[in-house]
Amino acid sequence: MAATLPAEVLQDDIAVSLARVTAAANKHARELGVDVVQSLITITQLPLNGSLLWRINYGPKDYVGRRGGDLIIEVDPSDASIKRVLWGQ
Repeated sequence: MAATLPAEVLQDDIAVSLARVTAAANKHARELGVDVVQSLITITQLPLNGSLLWRINYGPKDYVGRRGGDLIIEVDPSDASIKRVLWGQ
């Protein structure tokens, strides 16, 4: 579904950065076989040597009674490159 974003949204550096890193992480997660639509997605900023990374976590929506299996992708917001991929146990 396409939507036109107001100018103030496109001028919000955090919103645009988050959209870019989420798109990059979603693409990589799909390539690894994760059903992104059926995942509970959480996002965290991680400080790293004076800059930051975004950590995107993909877990099951029905997590009660389940352990592990999450996919974690860390993305550099400066170029939307994948820096690290972790699988939960």
